[in-house]
Parts: sequence; structure tokens; C-alpha cells
Amino acid sequence: MGSHVWVEDPDEAWMDGLVEEINENDLVVNCTSGKKVTINVGSAYPKDTESPRGGVEDMTRLAYLHEPGVLQNLKSRYALNEIYVS
Repeated sequence: MGSHVWVEDPDEAWMDGLVEEINENDLVVNCTSGKKVTINVGSAYPKDTESPRGGVEDMTRLAYLHEPGVLQNLKSRYALNEIYVS
């Protein structure tokens, strides 16, 4: 409990949140969007809470190389108009 994770959402693609409960193979996640979801453990991806706000230039420097992590990094870089990454 207390882990930061990414969960898939049909409306927003990926949401980040905090694990509140663990029930056998399910996690209850309180998302920063305000939603509370229950998902299978295998459907959650760890979130790197120590990555720089502006993302990283070289994607191999991401702590977790998975779809939500890569998309968040691209979004952060795009916001700074530094979209090109290695």
C-alpha cells in the first residue's frame, strides 16, 4: 500500500494514483483525477515519482520503460517544446 502506480482508463488512457488497499489479486487505487478504481495487480504499472518534471532526454534513463511512463515523458517534453528524445 502507498505505492504510486499507473492504471489504464478508457477515457483518459492512463491515470496515476496511489494504492490504498490490496485485496488478494486486486488493488484499490485512488487516482489523482479523483476516480477510485479497483484493478487486477497485473494491470498496474509502477510510477517513477523521482523523474524530473520536464522529463528526460534519453528514454533509457526512465526508471520504468513502459507505455504510461514513455507517454508521460513525451507529454512533459512536449510541454517544454523539447519533444525530440533519444
